[in-house]
Amino acid sequence: MPAQAAQNEDDWATANKAAGTVDVGARWNFDPTTGISTPSLGGAAASETAAEDPNQYMADVHCRAGGTDTPDRGCLTMECPAKTPGGEEGTPVIWRQAPKSITNPTWTDYPAVSGPTCLYDPEPENVLANIAARILNDFRQLPVNPGNLEAQPFPHTLKGGPTNFYATTGEQDFDVTILGQAVHLIATPANYTYTFGDGTTLGPTPAAGYPIPEAEWLNNETHTSHTYTDTGNYQATLTTSFTGTYSVNNGPPLPINGTLDITTPAKTIHVWKTEKALVADTCQENPNSWGCPGTPTQ
Repeated sequence: MPAQAAQNEDDWATANKAAGTVDVGARWNFDPTTGISTPSLGGAAASETAAEDPNQYMADVHCRAGGTDTPDRGCLTMECPAKTPGGEEGTPVIWRQAPKSITNPTWTDYPAVSGPTCLYDPEPENVLANIAARILNDFRQLPVNPGNLEAQPFPHTLKGGPTNFYATTGEQDFDVTILGQAVHLIATPANYTYTFGDGTTLGPTPAAGYPIPEAEWLNNETHTSHTYTDTGNYQATLTTSFTGTYSVNNGPPLPINGTLDITTPAKTIHVWKTEKALVADTCQENPNSWGCPGTPTQ
């Protein structure tokens, strides 16, 4: 190494030690008390080759020095008293570093570069508070699948007989980036409202219903069955109410205060009437018998 370069390296290390900063690149150092990285060497060479720090940083407020299950005891017990009377207390954090070329990094996969540190910059707390303030709106923008409304029998059912309705949907999870933070959301179906198209509804109810054997159609009345009293074509829908949780940067799951309500596309239920008559044989025995397919009503 040339003598002048070696001298610059010595100055660089000495300056970092005195300032309490951490070297994170050949031309940058990172200040854990502010969360700001700055060029570490002055002069024209630094301004020409270090126009932007190639790394990104995350203040881990969950005190993990290693993986998700490795809390740092020093961070957990650290106190960060206010610097001025009546001022805000600091936040114990461990800073993590990842290349900016990585979009939405899994932060626990990247090393801690400093900590534990008392952070008095309000950014980490503000980010978490800002995410909490907007999380319901973000939750309601998720492409949650409402599932399907199923009916037995379908598409034709009979007037006066119980038609079994049930929902098919389930828990869904999503990974998104909100305010630069990795957020994991889980949408869980909680309640269902069945709209049968004839002016009647069922719910909200936690009952998703269930399919039944064909032999029980129009005979077995379930908790989510409906009986149509008139013939006609009816538009039936299902509205599912999802509750949610979210976690920031692999933190603990937090409840979302509100629900996401999604309605399925309508299904047309054709309700027919029934007539009874005594016949001498079955349609297999006599395809032209009364009531057999294709036979005119007598």
